[in-house]
Amino acid sequence: MFIKIIDMKIKEVMIHPESFAQVNPSDFLKVALDKMNDSKLGIACIVENKVLKGIITDGDIRRKLLNVQKPFSALFTDYAIEHAITEPVICKENETLRSAVELMEKKQIWDLPVINDEGNLVGLLHLHAAIKHLL
Repeated sequence: MFIKIIDMKIKEVMIHPESFAQVNPSDFLKVALDKMNDSKLGIACIVENKVLKGIITDGDIRRKLLNVQKPFSALFTDYAIEHAITEPVICKENETLRSAVELMEKKQIWDLPVINDEGNLVGLLHLHAAIKHLL
C-alpha cells in the first residue's frame, strides 16, 4: 500500500476545474472574490482559453490591502489579473503526489494549479486533499 501512495499521480487526487474558482483576466477582482468564496477555497485561477494566466489567493488580497494606498471598494473594480501572481508555482498532472507535497512544503503554499502536457489548466491540488491521500 505504501508503494501505491508514493507512486500516486496528481491527477488521481486533484480537484477538477468545475469545483474551484476560475475567472477571465478581464473579470473584476470582485468577481474573483465571489467565486473564491463560493468554492470555499482561498484561490482563484485566472484562465484564458484553458491556459493558466495567473492565480490570486486570499493571502494576496490581504497583502494588497495592507500595501496599496487605495480605498478597499476601489480594488473591486480592478481587473483580477492586475493583482494576480502571473508566474505561479504549478505542477503537471502526471507528477507524483509526493513530489507535489514536497514542493508545497518548500514553497509554503496550500494550492498548486495542475496543468497537462499542452499547458492547459486541468485541475488544482489542494493540500488537504493531498494529505488525505498520503495518510
